[in-house]
Amino acid sequence: MFDRYESGEQAILVHINFTQEGEWEDLSEFEMLVSSAGVNTLQVVTGSRKTPHPKYYVGEGKAQEIAEAVRALDADIVIFNHSLSPAQERNLEQICKCRVLDRTGLILDIFAQRARTHEGKLQVELAQLRHISTRLIRGWTHLERQKGGIGLRGPGETQLETDRRLLRERIKTILRRLEKVAKQRDQGRRARNRAEIPTISLVGYTNAGKSTLFNRVTNAGVYAADQLFATLDPTLRKIEVADVGTSILADTVGFIRHLPHDLVAAFKATLKETQEATLLLHVVDASDDRFRENIEAVDSVLEEIEASDVPTLVVMNKIDNLEGATPRIERDDEGVPRRVWVSAMEGQGIDLLFDALTDCLSGTMVKHTLCLPPQYVGRYRSKFYQLGCIVHEEYDPDGNLKIDIRLPLAEWSRLQKRESTSLDDFIVA
Repeated sequence: MFDRYESGEQAILVHINFTQEGEWEDLSEFEMLVSSAGVNTLQVVTGSRKTPHPKYYVGEGKAQEIAEAVRALDADIVIFNHSLSPAQERNLEQICKCRVLDRTGLILDIFAQRARTHEGKLQVELAQLRHISTRLIRGWTHLERQKGGIGLRGPGETQLETDRRLLRERIKTILRRLEKVAKQRDQGRRARNRAEIPTISLVGYTNAGKSTLFNRVTNAGVYAADQLFATLDPTLRKIEVADVGTSILADTVGFIRHLPHDLVAAFKATLKETQEATLLLHVVDASDDRFRENIEAVDSVLEEIEASDVPTLVVMNKIDNLEGATPRIERDDEGVPRRVWVSAMEGQGIDLLFDALTDCLSGTMVKHTLCLPPQYVGRYRSKFYQLGCIVHEEYDPDGNLKIDIRLPLAEWSRLQKRESTSLDDFIVA
């Protein structure tokens, strides 16, 4: 679609520190992003400014320095660790004579590489088209208006107007397809809600170890690697939690600072698994020096997708990289688990994680002691055995069965509705 410089694998990286700018980025994370995209770094150009330059983002002198580095090292692309305006990208491409990519474009490129499912590819394409739509001015500059003549007369649009119209139509097509996917996901969620099956959603900063933990808990075998955005397509698996029963564990895409808004909007169907989860497992790389800032970044994204009110259990992962760290559960004053320290890679603390899940999800559990007359023993005892909720049972001299049960409140309510005789009549005070 575009007359653009061809993107290559040899890159010049640009990282600017702003003394009065809130959009501060991390250089090491930027280098990991570039590495995850499969790009070879030739040189990192750094600098300091108070505010971005309106024309080049960097100063004119720094722009010349970048252009000279491109020529000297024969670089194919310049990648900025910041969000550039379309005009700034265009001006930098003119002076550098090569492709210029900003942080948002880099993240979109990584997502495009990692998308595997039909839904994931549609979501990434939607985000890319929305991003590209603001940058069409650079395309087809040699075709200001379509040519006239027999067989060549067009609708009177400039090429730019034609491109915009085609983009709008493609975006509408993708949105219709994603709407169908969203309906299918909603049906699955409604079915789980009807069955009262809890959903546990893994969230966290990218490369925190979510997929490794997911594999450790479910034996799912999803792709896990020490790179940013290794997981893009959501995966759901059943797990068994003691005293709770069957639960659904969902592995989702990782978050990052200043996650492009186009991506958040495009992944709305996927992120709804997080919005409507019973419990969030916030996985944190405990060995990362900036884990507190990472937690804040994830919390801000959760707030943006309206999932900040969902109950959360923090999982401090990668304790095998911390000296002297041991698996443990941290509880609040009421005894509710707040943090679990584990190593998903080594399998340390996974049993403690399941204990914490039981405590977090069994808040709706009920305990009753029933005294069943002989005529009701066979009928109800078999049902309780099917539910696996019998804690203790014994018969008294009159043939009555005294039975202790523990089961989810939803199961108890469902059982009450099915039976013509009220079970409350058999509860021993």
